[in-house]
Amino acid sequence: MTTSESASHLPLIVSAGEALTDLVTDGANRWIAHPGGAAWNVARACARLGLPSAFAGAVGQDNFGDDLMRASRDAGLDPRFIQQLPAPTLMAVVYSASPPAYRFLGENSADLAFDPGHLPNGWLGAARWLHVGGISLVRWPLADTLLGLIENARAAGTQISFDPNARILHRNPAYLPVFEAVVRRCNFLKFSDEDLAFFFAGQSEDDALNYLRGLNARAPIVITRGALGASLYQGATSRTDLPTVPVQVADTVGAGDALCAGILVSATERPQALWTDHLHVGLQAAAVACSHAGAYAPTRQDLAALP
Repeated sequence: MTTSESASHLPLIVSAGEALTDLVTDGANRWIAHPGGAAWNVARACARLGLPSAFAGAVGQDNFGDDLMRASRDAGLDPRFIQQLPAPTLMAVVYSASPPAYRFLGENSADLAFDPGHLPNGWLGAARWLHVGGISLVRWPLADTLLGLIENARAAGTQISFDPNARILHRNPAYLPVFEAVVRRCNFLKFSDEDLAFFFAGQSEDDALNYLRGLNARAPIVITRGALGASLYQGATSRTDLPTVPVQVADTVGAGDALCAGILVSATERPQALWTDHLHVGLQAAAVACSHAGAYAPTRQDLAALP
């Protein structure tokens, strides 16, 4: 196989970080396991939208890892990027649904041992986007592994997307220099309004944006606002607000990941289009996700069926 033929069989979007099992209580001492994780959810949604995509990370050689491997195959993710290792799968135990309360179980879990050296040759030359975020960047040594991966991707011309997806673990003071290093290297940043309130507690949105622009003056920034839609910031002063796509909401689980996927798929397929166009596709994907219970990954047909 020639180099060009090999590249044609490699993913255009790679989402790197954590895949995990959400172990959710139903409130009656029964637990339901769901494949998840921010990075894995974004990769799955990109693949379901029809673009060659991959999740780059590691899961355990256990029943939870088997479930994630099966769900990855079902979504059409490139199997060469997910590693199954002799360690437990990372767990998120959701022990209260209302109010939401959870803890992570991941000491010496498989995700920490992810090795980019085993990824397919030439993937960096083929990938248009590398997406990172979630709790993977506050879990060492995985965080350092991903920082190295970002540097290699940038050197190869791959663009970087970042969604921090704020969680309790991000209160670790060691995360701040990682956060700043990733923001500086990004070509696209996505935050929810809840993320801003978490990372910039007590500060105005303008103050938060000034801080981010001090680190990276170029990358488009999307701020999602739940039912109020989303705002796109470009440059120092440009702001465009887009409304949500109206649907009957089942729940909002996975909406942010679906929005990221829609934006990245649009930006990959139409790199010369406006970022408002990419955000519109992202909002469509988020709306479809909200119209289904659980972390639903939308398809191109789902988007076409929207009013």
